[in-house]
Amino acid sequence: MESTDTPDRFPALLAATAMGVYLLLAVGATTTLTDAATACAAWPACGDGLSLPSSAMGYVALGHRLVALVVGVLAVATGVLAWRRGESTRIKAALGLSLLLYPVQAAIGAFVATNGTTATLSALHLVVGMTIFGGLVAALAWTLEATTGDPDDRPDRRPERDLPPAGDRRPEIPESTFARAKATANAYFRLMKPRLMWLLCLVAGAAMALAGGPGLNPITVAATLGGGALSIGASGTFNHVLERDIDRRMNRTNDRPLVTDLVPVRNAVAWGVFLSVVSLALFASVNLLAAALGLAAILFYSVVYTLVLKPNTVQNTVIGGAAGALPALIGWVAVTGEIGLGGLVLAGVIFLWTPAHFYNLALAYKDDYERGGFPMMPVVRGETVTRKHILWYLGATLVAAAALAAADTLGWLYVLTGVVFGGAFLWMVVRLHYEQSESAAFRAFHASNAYLGALLLAVVVDAMAV
Repeated sequence: MESTDTPDRFPALLAATAMGVYLLLAVGATTTLTDAATACAAWPACGDGLSLPSSAMGYVALGHRLVALVVGVLAVATGVLAWRRGESTRIKAALGLSLLLYPVQAAIGAFVATNGTTATLSALHLVVGMTIFGGLVAALAWTLEATTGDPDDRPDRRPERDLPPAGDRRPEIPESTFARAKATANAYFRLMKPRLMWLLCLVAGAAMALAGGPGLNPITVAATLGGGALSIGASGTFNHVLERDIDRRMNRTNDRPLVTDLVPVRNAVAWGVFLSVVSLALFASVNLLAAALGLAAILFYSVVYTLVLKPNTVQNTVIGGAAGALPALIGWVAVTGEIGLGGLVLAGVIFLWTPAHFYNLALAYKDDYERGGFPMMPVVRGETVTRKHILWYLGATLVAAAALAAADTLGWLYVLTGVVFGGAFLWMVVRLHYEQSESAAFRAFHASNAYLGALLLAVVVDAMAV
């Protein structure tokens, strides 16, 4: 990947306008703004329509309208700049749709402020806002593709699976008893893929906090998070077992425990079975549906993703996102005993976030994945298409996160966290389009982790504070 120029003002203005719209969308989706609107039930200001508000909530509503005015000016400026630059028809069409819908959205907001809202009006307001945001994201994606993309970046073949092994990087196995025991214990721990545990357990924790109610107690939380951590460990262990031969051909994996013979395959299988049994026992102590979903998560990642999806389809990351989404359902079910709307929407956020997150890693390790024979997006479709898809899925993730605010009782902390960290994630993705380097891909990857981690923590705090 080679560097290109730095971003010009049009993509930067597009990104700023998109995040401004997202701020309005996310705030409008919360119950806080609904409460504020009742304190300022006039238009465009409060009282007789021209007066200042008399309460803090009234100032919240007025502030929302002022921000909408500023964002509207940004949107018009972006549209004018697009026409002056002679952007492509599809970019103009996407921007035109957003510009046409913006006054419609403002009119709906004015009607709600003066006449009150209904479930239908709230849903319409949310859908129109999502469409405006989607149009801006589409325009940004197509602009970046036209500006930074390589039209010849279209691989003409799938990766071969009979490539020679990667360079030998086997670590030295200690000879002393204590040092070897320490190395072996660390190897068993590495089999569990511990770096995945904190985030996926946070997903389950956020789902439990969202569900709330009498089912949320220390014993349930401990059993669910313990079972979740061990199920992740079991899935990781089986993944190591099933991919051990391919791991030898990839630089990033040829020092794994089964490759270096620190752990025999038979022992690794036994370790995975042990972790699975204990995990399912912990889930079953909560309820049987949680245990069934835990078993589904282990089987999906270990068998469906590892053996079927990952080596055979370019959509492996997209479909495989279901494995990361299942902890959201497990957490919700652990507290309520059933699958509910909040858990499903949170699972949708994780599912959509997964490609936006992992495609950055696939870009950074493109050559390594090709050596391993995996048909990852940059290997099969090229880097230009991959960067565009990162932006598509990031936009979809932000929309799903706004829908979560509408589906549950989340407030300002959640909104501000999503906007700030989502904006940082978006900017790292824009930079990735221009820099096209391994370091830029890693920055976007880490920004995706920071976004989801912060968002989930905000869910926990906001939900528990209600």
